[in-house]
Amino acid sequence: MLEMRMSQGVEWAAHCCLLLDWLDEGRPVPTGKLAAAFEVAPAYLNKQLQALVRADILVSTAGVRGGFELARPLNKITLMDIVAAIEGPEDAFECTEIRKRGPGSSTPERILRMPCQVTTAMRKAELQWRRALAATTLADIGHNVVRHVPKIAENMQRWYASV
Repeated sequence: MLEMRMSQGVEWAAHCCLLLDWLDEGRPVPTGKLAAAFEVAPAYLNKQLQALVRADILVSTAGVRGGFELARPLNKITLMDIVAAIEGPEDAFECTEIRKRGPGSSTPERILRMPCQVTTAMRKAELQWRRALAATTLADIGHNVVRHVPKIAENMQRWYASV
């Protein structure tokens, strides 16, 4: 199985989207309050939130009463949307053609024109991974959370009101 490593920003972004849905504030939620909910650095979290704004996942409002809100419902936001917003759309695997180095440097060009089998396998695995992320919405995840923690939205709203 291909192991995909992503920055913490992906985790933080997905959790913030879920939290914004559960809070259902009807007004922007400040970065500081989102950061406090997960005990993360507001400045770093803000970079992730701005990436979500650029991807049309969140909208941001500037000013004293500013903050972030969902730009669309959770059933219209996939994990792939989050990953692409935070990590970028580039392929996770990059072939550097090392098969052409060392003893491979004398390999005939006609053989090297054939696709690298390592690259082929990695691209196939990445495609499956991307499809799985694209098939999973934040609403799917939210429903699973609520199934295990039925009062999560109420708990988050109560916490938010106390901060």
